[in-house]
Amino acid sequence: MVLSGERLSRLLSPRGSGESSRLLPEASRLAELPFSSSSSSSDDDDGDDEGSLHSPAADAGRQVPPRPGAVGRCVKYLAFAWNLLFLLLGLLALAAGLGGLLARGRPGGAEPALLLVLVGLGAGAVSLAGCLGALRASPCLLRFFVGAALTFAGLEVLGGLLLYAARRRLRDALRDALLLCLLRYQQEPDLRFLVDEVQRSLRCCGLGSYRDWESNPYFNCSAPGAQACSVPASCCLDPRQNGSVADAQCASGALRLGDAAAGSIVHLGGCVAQLGAWLRGQAGTIAAGAAVLVLVEVAGVLMALKMLRDIAAGAERE
Repeated sequence: MVLSGERLSRLLSPRGSGESSRLLPEASRLAELPFSSSSSSSDDDDGDDEGSLHSPAADAGRQVPPRPGAVGRCVKYLAFAWNLLFLLLGLLALAAGLGGLLARGRPGGAEPALLLVLVGLGAGAVSLAGCLGALRASPCLLRFFVGAALTFAGLEVLGGLLLYAARRRLRDALRDALLLCLLRYQQEPDLRFLVDEVQRSLRCCGLGSYRDWESNPYFNCSAPGAQACSVPASCCLDPRQNGSVADAQCASGALRLGDAAAGSIVHLGGCVAQLGAWLRGQAGTIAAGAAVLVLVEVAGVLMALKMLRDIAAGAERE
């Protein structure tokens, strides 16, 4: 409601002291009406603006990244458990290798203990990266794990193919390796343990026969010492002659005897033929174990790739 200038002047014009005093408050009240109306409309507009800022339509337009689903969480925990298992196996291999090196007294050289240390370090490092990558959802660690796991799987497949292609030469290589073990039987504790286990489990002695031990400088009949003309105790038919403790001298003087007499004390057959027959009999089991190992590694790679896709999808939504 807005008053014209003429009407306002009539209201404010003096008509007497009584009438003037009566009309002044009314005029003052009427003059304030436009300001009050505009103020209330401004307040209403402000309220409308605030309401528009918090409208459901505005909230619906915002893209909030969804939480990972049940499948994603399951893959995450499976990947963590998978890597934790291989981390423990890697630490076990590392501990066994270090124990072998410490028992020998000096690290270095191409020996089974050093091979165990290298395998344990490699498997432990890759599995640790996979554990942390799965737990922290780190793309960098997951990519490192995928690359290393694929490298290991590729090397295993390549090694299997090379062994299959050179299977005819494997017997000659095995014979050379056993000959080296035979010659260094006393100097290398790891090789001595390996030879004793092979001879004891396969019930054999030497490479082709028990007389191959004559090439060892300690067991040769011309060598000084108590081991001359003998073979290792692992060649004995019954190393525990007294029933409780293994007799280290059970094969003493076996190389001086004839085959018939020596056959009552030690195994006469060599280990090359026995080991070759054992490998041929276990070829299916070895191939199946290698295939399972490769499949397990591929499963770990697939879980890591699934996590990488989930991480990338979440980054795009944000």
